[in-house]
Amino acid sequence: MSEHPSDHPLTLEQKNLVQDSWEKVVPIAATAAELFYAKLFELDPDVKPLFANSDMNDQGKKLMQMIGAAVKGLDTLGELVPAVQGLGKRHVKYGVQAKHYDTVGTALLDTLAKGLGDDFTPETKEAWTITYTTLANVMIEASDYDAA
Repeated sequence: MSEHPSDHPLTLEQKNLVQDSWEKVVPIAATAAELFYAKLFELDPDVKPLFANSDMNDQGKKLMQMIGAAVKGLDTLGELVPAVQGLGKRHVKYGVQAKHYDTVGTALLDTLAKGLGDDFTPETKEAWTITYTTLANVMIEASDYDAA
């Protein structure tokens, strides 16, 4: 059974929690990116070679821009989905596998917890979890790993 954004609709309050909390991360974006990749490589060292030829400062900026665009795009999910699908297809070329999405989600939540401190409430964590899971499912589905 495939999942679509409409299967896990964010409430308006959850969408606002994600967008408001992201605004607090933006000023510390470079640090957040470092925290994210450090946690990702700690959780799954096998992912690190995928970034062997990457400028990690540049990669961090791309990550923050991508998350920022997705967070902003929560207002217009219909427009966001095709972009997220394209991103999923591109990630296959980079060597990303379906199993990596869970690790990325864990690293993202850990980064947000560290970056937001007390502002990362249980409600905010739940809103981010729904947001990430929904978008990751769109990417995985677009990548069509089972058909590969």
